Amino acid sequence: MATMKSVEVTAKLNGTFTIESTMGNHMMYVDQPKAAGGDDAGPTPLQYLFLSLAGCIGSLGRIVANQKKLPVRSMEVTVSGDLDVERLMGKSTEGRAGFTGIRATVKIDADMTDEEKLAFLHEVDARCPVSDNLTAATPVAIELAQ
Repeated sequence: MATMKSVEVTAKLNGTFTIESTMGNHMMYVDQPKAAGGDDAGPTPLQYLFLSLAGCIGSLGRIVANQKKLPVRSMEVTVSGDLDVERLMGKSTEGRAGFTGIRATVKIDADMTDEEKLAFLHEVDARCPVSDNLTAATPVAIELAQ
């Protein structure tokens, strides 16, 4: 039987591009760069998306390493991707609004062969909820609150 966990975040946009959210003991800000009309008070939503993937890979990496007693000292995760800003800005309806692809490159500091590191990464990816939500079609419902 599955053990379900619910996750919820509330974010508030005021008179500028700055969005604030309190999650537990953490106040987080989402914003746009000054060149895009924002105050640069925080990362953009796209940067947070990539941070979520990098953070999930790192967290799951530590969980898997601890569970399997693997000698992983550290991991460095770089996430990148490209998207069509013309669609984002409403100047075109061609193509997707999202990324054409997302790449996560992981440097692993561990006394392991490249083959062992690759097997480790495959397990991490298979268990990462953020990666799963990005690669599988997860329904998203945007509704008007009453």
